[in-house]
Amino acid sequence: MKQFTYEEIRNFRLRSHNLDKFYPAEKLTELVGACGFQNSPPDAWQEALHNRTTAFSKTQMKKALEEEKILVQAWSFRGTPVVFPTTESRIFLPTLIPLVDEPWIYTRGIQLALDFLQMDFDLVWQLLQKVIHQLDTTIIESKTSLDQTIAEWVADYLPKEKKSLWNAPSMYGNPQKQTMGGAAVSFLLRPCAFQGQIVFAKRHGQTPSFTSYKNWVGEELELKAPPIRQLLKKFLHCYGPTNELAFANWLGCSPQQAKRMWHTIVTEIVPVTVAGKKQFILEKDLSALATPVSNQRTFHLLKGHDPYLGLQDRHVILANSSHQRVIWQTIANPGAILFEGAIIGFWKTRSKGTKLEAELTIWREGLVSKQMLEAELERYAKFKQQTLSKISFN
Repeated sequence: MKQFTYEEIRNFRLRSHNLDKFYPAEKLTELVGACGFQNSPPDAWQEALHNRTTAFSKTQMKKALEEEKILVQAWSFRGTPVVFPTTESRIFLPTLIPLVDEPWIYTRGIQLALDFLQMDFDLVWQLLQKVIHQLDTTIIESKTSLDQTIAEWVADYLPKEKKSLWNAPSMYGNPQKQTMGGAAVSFLLRPCAFQGQIVFAKRHGQTPSFTSYKNWVGEELELKAPPIRQLLKKFLHCYGPTNELAFANWLGCSPQQAKRMWHTIVTEIVPVTVAGKKQFILEKDLSALATPVSNQRTFHLLKGHDPYLGLQDRHVILANSSHQRVIWQTIANPGAILFEGAIIGFWKTRSKGTKLEAELTIWREGLVSKQMLEAELERYAKFKQQTLSKISFN
């Protein structure tokens, strides 16, 4: 088996993630569709696109998503909101639907609600399927209203003795705003999304709205024969060399589902060695991995949830484990400063009206000049429609 270094892998992944240069506007769907852009926290997808092209303002990005509908947003891998090309909806949604003996992604936490409601998963799911079609003619603003409105639709099908439990205060979120029925519905919205029954509609300020794929896009989402291999190809192209376990973690699915899906691609992958361990790469990517090229861009200021940082083998881009805990946190990840694909520090920003303040911590000095970092921060501030007022270096 051929052996590859972390440096070769980083070089390859920068190109796979379209971070090797700035791309023109006509590459929009190619950029967003490489492996999808997570949009949590809100606007994360716009910042990811900003790092790959200079051709779009925030307004133009929003137009592509909410007016032209070239792009669409729905809950996808790991149950997170993801923006992807509308033409690739079948790759990012129905491919995630499990078989009968496989659990749904992002539904493990529902069990406490089911125990309280004295209902099983299948029953709640069947009741939800009776009412979810109402989103075909409805747009609901805010996630809280979405949970509670659908819970009220379901309540109409419950026997009287179940309604008191269904309408009891939630043990998960704010009990004044969410009921136990609303909590159960919330967990099942991800499976509904995989079936095209719910997507994100137009955002109003900081408040999202929701409707069905059919109502938003104008056509039904085809569920038959989902292109599982296409999703595997995206993952392997962006995160290879890799393995089945890394795929399961990236997707957020069960080991059973990952094994089934991985099997669809075995004829198109080849084994390689990385740090003495066996990994896999798409056969068609092998020559690109083995032939490093000089990328036009050598450093990046990535925001905390950029897809490049969504890798499972974090040591490939950051060896220091204590530094890893700084970059990958439970919430509020800082941005990462990259040089030739490796993380050399992190950055944070703070907004004060139209002013933007930035603080950078550099772990490996001498690789990127302050002038280069300042120029990139100026570009970022302009994209955010703010003025860069202060830069602090640690």
